[in-house]
Amino acid sequence: MYKRALVFAYGLGSYALFLATFLYAIGFVGNAFVGHTLDGPASGNLALDLAIDLGLLLAFALQHSVMARPAFKRWWTRYVPEPAERSTYVLASSLALIALFAFWRPLGGEVWNLDGVAGLVMLGLCAFGWGLVLFSTFLINHFDLFGLRQVWLHLTDVPYRPIGFRTPGPYKLIRHPLYLGWLFAFWATPVMTVTHLVFALATTGYILVAIRFEERDLVAHLGDAYRRYRERVPMLIPFARKPVPVVAHEAELRSPL
Repeated sequence: MYKRALVFAYGLGSYALFLATFLYAIGFVGNAFVGHTLDGPASGNLALDLAIDLGLLLAFALQHSVMARPAFKRWWTRYVPEPAERSTYVLASSLALIALFAFWRPLGGEVWNLDGVAGLVMLGLCAFGWGLVLFSTFLINHFDLFGLRQVWLHLTDVPYRPIGFRTPGPYKLIRHPLYLGWLFAFWATPVMTVTHLVFALATTGYILVAIRFEERDLVAHLGDAYRRYRERVPMLIPFARKPVPVVAHEAELRSPL
């Protein structure tokens, strides 16, 4: 029971760090409420600053993608208790983001600067994006996605059962509403600086690559069930293809950040 309580405390701590990191990320990208933000005065060494920023983004992308792969999970759970595997992933992702926040170098420059109604529309779209990200996690079981369900079931000695594959709400319209939310959050800004543009381009590229790997894993896990879903429901743009009702199937969890 003592070991189970430790695993549960570890899961709670990992989730608390994620929650703080997520809230900080909103301020970081939106240049508000936090001390170190995406934009700011440039240091004057554009090449070095750009290299550091791209390195930080690459480090997060590698951590986020490699640790999400089934082969890595099978290897990792030889050393980490299986109920804590998801919490460890969440912890590592949070630490990678914290490093990005701490060492990010603003590049300066300005691509567009919108005020008045246009600026308010951009702020609204950005808020919609963050809301869609959080809403999507609850649709696919927020607490399982971030490891709390696993450590709680372990604490109470209840066998873990994977969450069934469902298509609630926006999942009937697009396969990846969570990723679409990130795109709105990163691109919708009243002031698009060169720094922000680099960040948005890099994260968009990562999202498109991540979708490819994630869907490959889902097809391997679900087979024809996910292939049919992928054929009928568009990836990111609603109504790009006419969605058809899809029945529930067992599925792998989607990525958290």
